[in-house]
Amino acid sequence: MNFVKTTVLLAALTGLLVAVGGFIGGTGGALVFLVFAGVMNFFAYWFSDRLALAMAGAHEISEADDPRLFAIVREVAEAARMPMPRIYVVENPSPNAFATGRDPNHAVVAVTTGIRRLLTVRELRAVIGHEMGHVKNRDILTSSIVATIAGAISMIAQVLMWTSIFGGRDREQNPLVALIVILIAPIAATLLQLGISRSREYAADETGARVTGDPLALASALEKLKLGIAAMPMEPTPAQEAVSALYIANPFRGEGLANLFSTHPPLDERIRRLREMAGRI
Repeated sequence: MNFVKTTVLLAALTGLLVAVGGFIGGTGGALVFLVFAGVMNFFAYWFSDRLALAMAGAHEISEADDPRLFAIVREVAEAARMPMPRIYVVENPSPNAFATGRDPNHAVVAVTTGIRRLLTVRELRAVIGHEMGHVKNRDILTSSIVATIAGAISMIAQVLMWTSIFGGRDREQNPLVALIVILIAPIAATLLQLGISRSREYAADETGARVTGDPLALASALEKLKLGIAAMPMEPTPAQEAVSALYIANPFRGEGLANLFSTHPPLDERIRRLREMAGRI
């Protein structure tokens, strides 16, 4: 179901890109922006992992640095029938973790120093399972495409705004329609992006819980992360904001109204689903 939802939302996002591009330049404009988005996707797919790790301030560690963490990751990788990923650490007291890498053969799992101090071995294993679930489900590719298309739509809206001001093809069009495209298209793109991101988080929760066979451990970890992040959130620097969607939990904002515009679904809902899953298992 999550796969179908993601596919539908991604198709809608692509359709919105083509429609807005066509509004500006007709068929030629739609094709130009679609090709441009494809080029951006190519670079995002191949280099997004390096950029994400650099922006998060993560550094690679060896097994001698943290043998217990390596043992946990190796156990989860074997259970998921995936290659052993590289392991990175983010020197930050706020508890969190993320994964990146374009496929299982190029996977990276990163944890903060804060999460190592907060969670038990069982809970940390569940979190690693969630992150390996993202890699197993090819979410890095999906998120790269989504971010690129959403960014292209916002860029097109900006182009339309400036051409409306200084003149251009859009002068022949209805100004009200142009205004709607300028204002509504970026909002619609953002909402579709949020829908896809949230869908992938639920899918990674389920995949990770099935790999480890312990949904309640992940539910317990998310409860601790909710409290830990509320007590010690990350500083919202531009670099950290750029990679915030990768983390297992929103590293900045707390629960409440802000969740309407968060790339992460509410932690309480994720915890509820995991407990239901435990009952079924």
